[in-house]
Amino acid sequence: MTGLTVRRAGRPDLPAILPLYAELNGGRVATLGQAEALLDRMVTAYPDYGLYVAEVDGAIVGTFCLVILDNIAHWGMPSALVESVVVSSEYRGGGLGRAMMREAFRLAQARGCYKLALSSNVDAKPAHAFYESLGFERYGYSFRLDPPFVPDAAEVTR
Repeated sequence: MTGLTVRRAGRPDLPAILPLYAELNGGRVATLGQAEALLDRMVTAYPDYGLYVAEVDGAIVGTFCLVILDNIAHWGMPSALVESVVVSSEYRGGGLGRAMMREAFRLAQARGCYKLALSSNVDAKPAHAFYESLGFERYGYSFRLDPPFVPDAAEVTR
């Protein structure tokens, strides 16, 4: 794809990133103020948690997060986790997602990660096909717990 750049995002990019998340989350997103505070915190407290954007001719049309996690297991090698992958609906199918994932692969490999993982909604069949086309394999199970995180005692013993 010509005119494509994938780079780490900064505060000025947030107004273009939030509408992408709105596409992913049915319109529900953080406010700009919340997003700025979160990005500031990520930069200072979690330097290995990066928010990235894909630009085509200067317009932000995709985003993903990549976190590199230190790990005592697996020979002390870190692992990588991709989150919140979104390509603008008008750019899907044109190679943008592949370019973003290639950058995530490059970053994880440069850090010596023993694996790169992601999870995808069970109903997101097109996304599953996309990730499998990149070489990802279905592996294990992903579990989720929504708040409140402490079930009552009766539920724990079942």
